Amino acid sequence: MSTTTIAPTAPAAARLPDYRLTRRGRLAVLVLALLVLAAVGVAFAGNSMATAEREATETIVVAPGETLWSIASDVSDGDDVRDTMDHLVQLNDLADVSLDAGQRLEVPVD
Repeated sequence: MSTTTIAPTAPAAARLPDYRLTRRGRLAVLVLALLVLAAVGVAFAGNSMATAEREATETIVVAPGETLWSIASDVSDGDDVRDTMDHLVQLNDLADVSLDAGQRLEVPVD
């Protein structure tokens, strides 16, 4: 004897309605998501603004035989010389660490 079991179906009131977004609805959701992302970006970017104050510097002229390492060690003020070299490269927009005699460099002043 074969018995067939039929799974009970949920009553119509218990089923969730079948919602579908229209093209305009999808566009509205996309625009809303972009606005939220833009607001988050603006909120986080507010803390990363550059300050109006410039670092106090003085101009020096590179002497023959002088290297960026020797200049950085003179102005490092106890900091790591490599970090000071990186700072001098950024401060003077240098392509590399090689210097020419007579070249002018901006160095930080204590």
